[in-house]
Amino acid sequence: MVKLKELAVEQKSKLVLLAIFAVISGVTIIGQSYLIVTIVDRLFLQDASFSEVVPLLFGLLFMLFFRTVFHYLSGRTGVKMASKVKGDLRKLLLRKFSNNPMQSALQGQSGKKVSVMMDAVDEIDSYFSSYIPQVIQATIIPLIILIVIFTQHIATGLIIIITAPFIPIFMIIIGFKTKDKSEKQLDKMAAFSGGFLDTLQGLTTLKLLGRSKEQKEAIRNSSLEFRDATMEVLKIAFQNSLALEFISMLSMGIVALELAVQLIIFQNVTFFTAFFMLVLAPEFYTKLKELGSAFHTGRGSMGAAKKLADELTETEKPVLWGEESVERKVPPVIELRGAGFTYGQDAFALKNIGIEILPREQVAIVGKTGAGKSTLLHVIAGLIPLSEGEMLINGKPQSTFKEKEWFDQLSYISQNPYLFSGTIAENIAVGGRVDVTRVEIEQAAEKAGISEWVASLEHGYDTPIGEGGRGLSGGEKQRIAIARAFLKSPSIILFDEPTTGLDLRTEHILQASIKKLSKSSTVITVAHRLHTIKNANKIIFLENGELFAAGTHEELLKEVKPYRNMVSVQQGGMAR
Repeated sequence: MVKLKELAVEQKSKLVLLAIFAVISGVTIIGQSYLIVTIVDRLFLQDASFSEVVPLLFGLLFMLFFRTVFHYLSGRTGVKMASKVKGDLRKLLLRKFSNNPMQSALQGQSGKKVSVMMDAVDEIDSYFSSYIPQVIQATIIPLIILIVIFTQHIATGLIIIITAPFIPIFMIIIGFKTKDKSEKQLDKMAAFSGGFLDTLQGLTTLKLLGRSKEQKEAIRNSSLEFRDATMEVLKIAFQNSLALEFISMLSMGIVALELAVQLIIFQNVTFFTAFFMLVLAPEFYTKLKELGSAFHTGRGSMGAAKKLADELTETEKPVLWGEESVERKVPPVIELRGAGFTYGQDAFALKNIGIEILPREQVAIVGKTGAGKSTLLHVIAGLIPLSEGEMLINGKPQSTFKEKEWFDQLSYISQNPYLFSGTIAENIAVGGRVDVTRVEIEQAAEKAGISEWVASLEHGYDTPIGEGGRGLSGGEKQRIAIARAFLKSPSIILFDEPTTGLDLRTEHILQASIKKLSKSSTVITVAHRLHTIKNANKIIFLENGELFAAGTHEELLKEVKPYRNMVSVQQGGMAR
């Protein structure tokens, strides 16, 4: 839970500094007011010469200087508090996002997470840079001013005590409304950010599907909702400023009226005292007004804090793996019993899958498009949780193994593996330990069959790669991903149609690399090409999300007609 008060209390030294600055500022305000009144009184009522008040003018200049300096130091201290808290909160969010289980990390929109990490955390700023310093100043400075007022003129002090509470009362009423509106504004911002980023990432797909206009309208509506929510917050801010200004001006008018009656009619107060009170009273109410404005932004920060708390305390889905580690050297026996997964009601479902995969087996998952091949691969990988049935690792339920231990011994290579902005060596090293050596990287590249290609490049392994692998062909990206797998030396390797769209030469290179990997690992491949299927020890044939048959190529060719038809189509469409 993000509690702003607790985060502020953690920075005790800065709070003490703010209190000291407030005391000094209060003293300079009293001194400044006293010198202004004294100069006016001596020049206009006591007929003093200008030279007589020159020392007082220099004293006033020093008071103004020190007041400005300590006001600046107070603001700077608040900014430092805000900077530290924002940095700590972003680290917490980053740790939470990076430590999430794979399934939790896949949930939600990236844009929303970015909005929370950037915009919501930035909303916290005003609480520490503005609200906390103003609270301390409004607690100390008005008290100092009020003490001085009571020593000079009790009636003015009583009027201030009666009228002053109206400012914080109204401020609190407005503040609660601000908090609700700010939370709504942040929700709209997160929704807009998430939808906008999703649309950008899938823009090509939307255009191909002819849905870009509909999505454009959805973004427009989301933008308008965010605009309306922002205007609601600004509306409350303007109302707050108007109300505070009205209350403070009315209060100062009452003070001025009382002093005028005492000075002119009853003549029981001196000009010096009346003028001194008229100078101090606005200073008193100004500090309360500033607190009112800061309170408005502070309540907005509390709305952001609630959103951050919700994000940080959001319940994660149960982790797939428990406390026991998976043995790395010998690949485990993987068994699915009545396993199933559904994407939702009336959506595609994987049903009643029962298979056993032995150590170092080469397994091919085949079937028509939409049969559930990739979904089954995701289930085996642990990327999605089972909706029914169970998955056993070496005879033990999946839930008894740690997620990290499992992913450490597994490599998953998709059709389009992601490469990061960096060098070829850095991208291969992603698959290994933190302290992986250059020699190990080059050995992994050689096993993956890319050492000659890398050597032909001007900068070799230090050749830069663009984000997402820009500048490389599909085959080159696949081979770098294979090199990662060699560097990692996993027990289980999962391929999701790795050779789709590749030329025959590149495909043969990848197949040779996969064959090398299979000597020490269990290899499970979603396959389309006939020669890949034929070489498998076990073929899993899916239809409509169900296990239709399992066996060797020869067994399925002899006993399963749909499989035989699929192979016949493959042979008819092959050039060789």
